Amino acid sequence: MAYTANNPVPVPTAEELRARIPGWGADLDPLDRPSVPKLQFDPGRTGAHWDFPDRQEETYPRERSMEHGMLTPVFGTSVPLKGVSGVMRRYAYRRYSEARAAHWLILLAADRVDAFEARISALATLRPDNPVTETGVLSEFRRGGVSSRAGRRRADVNHQWIDPVLVGLPWVLAGGAAFAGVRAVLRLRRRAQGR
Repeated sequence: MAYTANNPVPVPTAEELRARIPGWGADLDPLDRPSVPKLQFDPGRTGAHWDFPDRQEETYPRERSMEHGMLTPVFGTSVPLKGVSGVMRRYAYRRYSEARAAHWLILLAADRVDAFEARISALATLRPDNPVTETGVLSEFRRGGVSSRAGRRRADVNHQWIDPVLVGLPWVLAGGAAFAGVRAVLRLRRRAQGR
């Protein structure tokens, strides 16, 4: 039985594995490996003129895993951390190792928070998101989207019922919150005028 502390089965030798599994150990002999010349250390062949590459300038503090003593020489700077999602990401890198599930779960949650923050910031601009055109819901009717799913064994049919809820519900909730806020302000004005 595998994965026990006292494995009663002895580990098979390379010859036994080669006899039992066709092609096993094909890369054991370095002469059979086509990549062996590339694996040999020869600094003159690479053209590298440095022992350690020049480090990219760190213009603002970057997140890095606690397993690494320093940042890699080159790192991405296209999307700097911001808002609540940035705080969550910094916490995940500062507090948890990459080997912990909590690290990755916090990063996943930070992605969802970032998407929500982007929606909120889009509502605050003069050109908010348009969920009807951006989700492609109109093409479902114009390009035969519904008929392409009927009678076929497509994987996306199983979850298509929840897609409108996941896409539309945040907009409905935001609209309801805006309506409730405007209504509350109007009530306060009426009360203030009545006194």
